[in-house]
Amino acid sequence: MCLIQLFEAMGDNTLPVCTGSAGNGYQGGLFDEGISEKNLIGFTETDISIIMGLHSEAGVDFTMLPPDVYRLFELSVNAFSVIIHAWMSEIPVTEHIIRFGREILESGDRQAADRAATDRIKPDVRAVHEAAYKVWHEYHRLMGLLRFSPDKNGVYVALCEPDHFILPALGPHFANRFGTTPWAIIDVKRCLCLHCTGGLLELFSIDDVNSFRETAQDGKWENLWRRYHTTINNESRNNPGLQKQFMPKRYWKYLTEMQ
Repeated sequence: MCLIQLFEAMGDNTLPVCTGSAGNGYQGGLFDEGISEKNLIGFTETDISIIMGLHSEAGVDFTMLPPDVYRLFELSVNAFSVIIHAWMSEIPVTEHIIRFGREILESGDRQAADRAATDRIKPDVRAVHEAAYKVWHEYHRLMGLLRFSPDKNGVYVALCEPDHFILPALGPHFANRFGTTPWAIIDVKRCLCLHCTGGLLELFSIDDVNSFRETAQDGKWENLWRRYHTTINNESRNNPGLQKQFMPKRYWKYLTEMQ
């Protein structure tokens, strides 16, 4: 179920809440129309604009959204953001999200909407917030844990296996960070690539993840980073427990300094 369909289900109380599981890997349906010929997934431009807009300083013109979607955004920006992030979690909370959204739409005014959106005593509110928090947490972690290396074409490539579908959210941050330098982030778990050239972000599926593992530097770039990491490391202040808290072992596979 794509985001627009999810919001439509919230606005139509005649529809049953049961919509099937959304937790079996990548949910799909992020876009229905391609933004490049490389795209092999179905998605709508509206969906990707919403996700990237929430994580971009420029934002997005939410007045262009369908009426019920814009009404929910107007009633509670926080609830709107929580819904998007809970959807990105790929955790099977679709039914909770729909009931959560319906309650916001039925609240009547912003003050009531904010109360409804933060009442974690209710199971639906609690489930949606917990799923959204997992996405927020991983998004902020990966902004600091991705390691880029140049390939033979000068494209800086980073590999990862995030627990949640956060690739579109990372786009605006790294587009600003790299400027005109081309880069790509590979989601190995979902076989997806987020690519940026000249400020244009593209999301598409890939067949051969291994083709992105090799760089033209033959390990030289990685060795430079390891040497830097070793140089600045203070052995007397090593705290493995704290390190694992901020940098869980499941991310070490693609951390150059941990190899």
